[in-house]
Amino acid sequence: MPGLASSCRSARVSSTIKMAARARISASMLPGSGASIRRISSVAGFSPVTPSSTRSTVLHSQQKRFMPKICPNTPGRKHIDGVNFATCDPETMSGDKPAVTQNLVAGEWETNPAELIAMPDPLNGEPFIMQPCVREEGLDVYIKSLKSCPKFGLHNALFRPERYVLMGKVSQRAAERLEDPEVEHFFARLIQRVCPKSYAQAVAEVRVTRQFLYNFSGDQVRFLARSFGTPGDHAGQTTEGHRWPYGAVVIIAPFNFPLEIPALQLMGALYMGNKPLLKACSRVAIVMDQFLRLLHECGLPKADVDFINTWGSTMGTLLKKAEPRQTQFTGSTKVAEMLTEILKGKIKIEGGGFDWKLLGPDVPTNPQLFDLVAVQCDQDAYACSGQKCSAMSFLIMHENYNKAGLLEKLKALALKRNLMENLTVGPTLSVKPEHIKAHIESILTIPGSKILWGGHEINDGNHTIPECYGASAPTAIFVPLSEMMKDQEKFKIATKEIFAPFYVVTEYKDEDLPQVLDVLENIDEHLTAAIVSNSACFQNEVLANSLNGTTYVGLRARTTGAPQNHWFGPAGDPRAAGIGTAEAIRYTWSCHREIIHDIGMPPEDGVYEIPEQS
Repeated sequence: MPGLASSCRSARVSSTIKMAARARISASMLPGSGASIRRISSVAGFSPVTPSSTRSTVLHSQQKRFMPKICPNTPGRKHIDGVNFATCDPETMSGDKPAVTQNLVAGEWETNPAELIAMPDPLNGEPFIMQPCVREEGLDVYIKSLKSCPKFGLHNALFRPERYVLMGKVSQRAAERLEDPEVEHFFARLIQRVCPKSYAQAVAEVRVTRQFLYNFSGDQVRFLARSFGTPGDHAGQTTEGHRWPYGAVVIIAPFNFPLEIPALQLMGALYMGNKPLLKACSRVAIVMDQFLRLLHECGLPKADVDFINTWGSTMGTLLKKAEPRQTQFTGSTKVAEMLTEILKGKIKIEGGGFDWKLLGPDVPTNPQLFDLVAVQCDQDAYACSGQKCSAMSFLIMHENYNKAGLLEKLKALALKRNLMENLTVGPTLSVKPEHIKAHIESILTIPGSKILWGGHEINDGNHTIPECYGASAPTAIFVPLSEMMKDQEKFKIATKEIFAPFYVVTEYKDEDLPQVLDVLENIDEHLTAAIVSNSACFQNEVLANSLNGTTYVGLRARTTGAPQNHWFGPAGDPRAAGIGTAEAIRYTWSCHREIIHDIGMPPEDGVYEIPEQS
């Protein structure tokens, strides 16, 4: 199933990496073997990847000149001695000392050395992780493990209810482990290594995950399965509504949040009594490899979760053969549609989003509040290099903001973002340079459009990001509202989502609000949105005529940065998945079951009324 590549397949890399992919690696190189990993560069004539041809002037020996600081603006170097579960060190992973990811099935960690492929470091192209890639002939054990779970799950309200208590204990212990500064730092750095983003963004993932685990500690897991009752028609009859697990389920997680998204969905599935098979994006799967080891240390039974690393097409075969009762997919809308067909609708999705921010006419007069609006726009668009499904893709600006100098502030903020100092901009792992360039060129065909800033590579190409990944500087393009709406083709071009540090800006006047609402109605994706206004009338007008699933309202409204204390997910689609809250867990990971009790209590007069045949 080739379309799964955008979420599930590692980038195609140079022939040297493909050579390493075929290298056979001895068992002594694998985690838990009792021996350190040997240099993979000695296997099969392997050598590290050099910078791309467009950057060939940068010699491999000089790469450090163009690489960001290892851990900018963070505590000093920490060792992983206290991180007992760890099988890798994010500080030393490299072409000389690659880490190794493993699969987990039926309670056993495993790696077939013949199936290992090399994953390139997104900052310099070195093959710094050896990743298993299960082939179709190796799927049977995963299918068997999934099918071993009954349809009524590993636990439910009537079967092994003590497991609700167990899951609460696992959550609490895992949260406490993530409270440890050394463990927190370990995961933050590991996230940075596989999905380069600022340390603040990486550590925020760890902290959101930790707070989520605290939220569902103790009895909170069993409260998720709380039932309700209704009186019946006669004595001895009552009805109860329960939340029931699906049983065997699959989670397919994206690259952009290597810990937060898969961890929250995984734990939600476990809480409700399901047995999940987790497929993380190959580029970042080592993060969940390590998180699963932490959960095992905290008491999670090893057989509760299977973890597979494979190509997208092979994963499609697994889904067809295993027929999971529910699949939760986070990734591109295109792949979500393909999976919906394969799985016959048994899917919950959190797909792409062309997320908009609408700036109302009431520009804040307080300079600090005005600056906060500008900083939040910059953060929503460019944090994690724009690689968030909630990233601001479309800024709809009232003319009052333009007159107040917002664009100048936004440009200054964008130009401050830096690869070398703090990773506030970095590689885009799913969008290649040529795709970004083509997208910009297509938008510039719309009359009146212009580049406001950006439109070129980071540092004008002076970096070591490999060619298989994009390296776009923060970019914004202005498109006139009237031109955008002239025909469907221009509208599709202007409102196409691109997973990169990029957004479209337009401007409107008071009398243009109906046209703006038409624009919002015609956007296909309805994930997040922001209405930046404190005017109650303006807020109501826009809210009443839109439907984004997670909508922020007020002068400090944002599109990104969803914490664990509110629902996050799209609206307007019966397949929409939620994440983060009790409601999201129940909705995504359980179904309703009604149990009607009718025990035939004797009537007060002792005579049962026998109904006539009908």
